[in-house]
Amino acid sequence: MFKLVCALVGIYFFGFFGAFLGYFLGGVVDRSRAYGIGGINPLSSSRRQKVFLETVFILKGKLAKADGHISKHEIAHVEQFIQKLGMPTEYRQNAIALFNQGADPSFDFEPSLREFMAVCGHTHSLRQMLLVYLIVMALSDGRIDSSEERLLIDIARHLGYDETAFRHILDMVLNRSHFAGGQVTSVAALDDAYKAIGVSKESSDQEIKYAYRKLISQYHPDKLIGQGLPKDMIAVATEQAQEVQVAYDLITKNRKQELVT
Repeated sequence: MFKLVCALVGIYFFGFFGAFLGYFLGGVVDRSRAYGIGGINPLSSSRRQKVFLETVFILKGKLAKADGHISKHEIAHVEQFIQKLGMPTEYRQNAIALFNQGADPSFDFEPSLREFMAVCGHTHSLRQMLLVYLIVMALSDGRIDSSEERLLIDIARHLGYDETAFRHILDMVLNRSHFAGGQVTSVAALDDAYKAIGVSKESSDQEIKYAYRKLISQYHPDKLIGQGLPKDMIAVATEQAQEVQVAYDLITKNRKQELVT
């Protein structure tokens, strides 16, 4: 019931796109009531969801056109992303319009990022998730070219990350992709596992556990939804968490074997 109210509030303040976001938010609130989870502010959360989604699609468009043309891999990535969201036709059209707006060479994306920072920027997880979504987008054709990298560094700067911090996140995402699917047993993957967690072989067990728990906490679905990430955008966060888990398991298994030998 509450999701219908949120949908009405969303359409009143933000139009059809807001109605869609409000509907998802209301579903979260209804489930929260059903399972006794702590309450959230529906208006502030719907606003964060709206701004997050708009920023994602605008920047995906900007990133796709960074090298001068939009590849079939990038188009397929965006279409798959929309399908994961389960968008009905009218919201799909809105999302595509935002993507095309961002892809326009004359479009200035900085006002969109300033709005994102004003509404979502106080939450580290949302800033990092936005950057992770964009890195995954850039990798959709198997590589990140120099123009995409420059744009990602610029976007990261607007999000409060210097180039060193950006490359740390990029390195973790790149190396986590080696663990997609959940089954990695090769010892040769150990270096990648350390990088995926953001630590090194010289790190102590306590430091590794702390880094692992911090990452898992950042990608926790309930936490991200509560902070304003739309529910159906949790899929990428879940994939990242699974890859972190596989990397951590490989590290701990290797260290236990070293103790035995």
